[in-house]
Amino acid sequence: MSTQRKPGVFFKTFGCRTNQFDTQVMMANLRDFAVVHDESEADFVVINSCTVTNAADSSARNYINQVKKKSDAKIVFAGCGAISKGKELFEQNRVFSVFGHSQKQNLNAILKQSSPTFDLGDLKQIDDTVVEDFIGKSRAFIKIQEGCDFECSYCIIPSVRGAARSHKPQTILRQIEKLARNGYGEFILTGTNVGSFGKDIDYPLSLLLQNISRIKGVKRVRLGSLEPSQIDDAFMELLDEPWMAKHLHIALQHTSDEMLRIMRRRNRFEKDLALFERIADRGYALGTDFIAGHPGESEKLWQEAMQNAQMLPLTHIHCFTYSKRDNTASAAMKEEVRGDVAKARRAELVELIKAKNYDFRKRCTTPLQVLVESEKEGIFTGYDQYFNPLKIRSNKDLKHCWIEVDDVQREKNANFKTL
Repeated sequence: MSTQRKPGVFFKTFGCRTNQFDTQVMMANLRDFAVVHDESEADFVVINSCTVTNAADSSARNYINQVKKKSDAKIVFAGCGAISKGKELFEQNRVFSVFGHSQKQNLNAILKQSSPTFDLGDLKQIDDTVVEDFIGKSRAFIKIQEGCDFECSYCIIPSVRGAARSHKPQTILRQIEKLARNGYGEFILTGTNVGSFGKDIDYPLSLLLQNISRIKGVKRVRLGSLEPSQIDDAFMELLDEPWMAKHLHIALQHTSDEMLRIMRRRNRFEKDLALFERIADRGYALGTDFIAGHPGESEKLWQEAMQNAQMLPLTHIHCFTYSKRDNTASAAMKEEVRGDVAKARRAELVELIKAKNYDFRKRCTTPLQVLVESEKEGIFTGYDQYFNPLKIRSNKDLKHCWIEVDDVQREKNANFKTL
C-alpha cells in the first residue's frame, strides 16, 4: 500500500547563528511536509533572511531571482528581512508568503494555506520549541535569548528583533539534555545579544552556564557575541572550567573613543584593553566585531584605531564595512567615508588580526581538542578550543569525532595534521 508523498520544503538560511537555530525551529514544527535538501525537489522554498547590511538584503533578493528562474516552488520569506523588506517583496509578487519571527512555530499551518499570506506578527514572542536534532551539523546552536536593548546608531537589528528577552532556563536545559542524548557534545549559545540573557528574569548567564555544564554528555560550551559591559566577576570565575571553549567573542565595534561615542556605543578603549588583557592572561583567544568606514571616521581617527587594535590581544575578527540602514541615526550622519576607503581600511585591519592569530597559534603549546565537522577529498576540518580551524589528512573516517592532537603544522590560515 503506497503512502502519499508529503510536499517538500527546502530551507535557505542567511546570516547569523540565531537564524540557523530559527531554521531548526521551523523544521521541528513541520508535520505535513518533508524537509528536502535539494531545491529541485521542493514544493516550497523557505528563505530565513538577514538584513544586517545592504549586502545581506541583496543576497536574499538574488537568491529569490535564482529560485524563480529554475523552479515553480512557492517562495516563503521569513527572518529579519521579512520585517524590513517583506512588504515590498510581497507587493511585487516576488514571494508567495511572508511571516515574522513570532510565526516560526506556525510554519506548518502557513504552508497549508492555499492563498498568499502576509503576517509579521509581533516582536515580543519567545519560542518554546525543543529542537532535538540539527540536520547536517556536528555542533548544536542553542538560542538563549532574543532582541536587544542597546541603541547603537548604525544598527537596524533591535527594530527587527525587538527588545531583549530571555528564553526560559528550563527550556534551554531540556533542549541541551535531548541533544546531548542524541550525540551532540558541543553547544554554541546564541541570541541577538547573548550577554543580556537573564537580566529580565533574574537568572545570571553564569548560572545558566554552570547548569549546562552539569548535563551528561556536554563536552564544550561556546558563547556568541558578548558586550564588554556584560562580563562580570561571576562570569570571569568560569573561565578556567574545562568545558568552557577557550575563545570569547566580545563586540567592540571600534577602538577609537571618538568613534565609539559617534556610534553610541557603551564601551571605551581603556577599559576594553584592560578586560581583553585580563582574559588573554587566562589563555583565551579573543575575537571581536568591528565596523570600518562609519560616518565620521576620519583618517586621524582611523590611525588611532589601528594603533589601539595593535595593542589588543586579538586573534579573530568579524569586520564589516559600514552599511547605511534606513531609520537608523547613522543614516543621517554627514562626513561619510568613501566605499573604497572603507574597504581598504577593513582589509588593513583584517590582515593585522590574521598576523596576530598566526602568532597566537605559534605560541600555543597546549594539546588541541578538535571536533571534526566536515570532510572533502580526504581532508577533514574541525575547530579547536580556541576556534581555530584544523585541517587533518587521514584515511580514517573522522567526521563528527573528537580528537586531541599536538605537534601540528602551523601555517598562515590554519593548522594542519596528518593522522
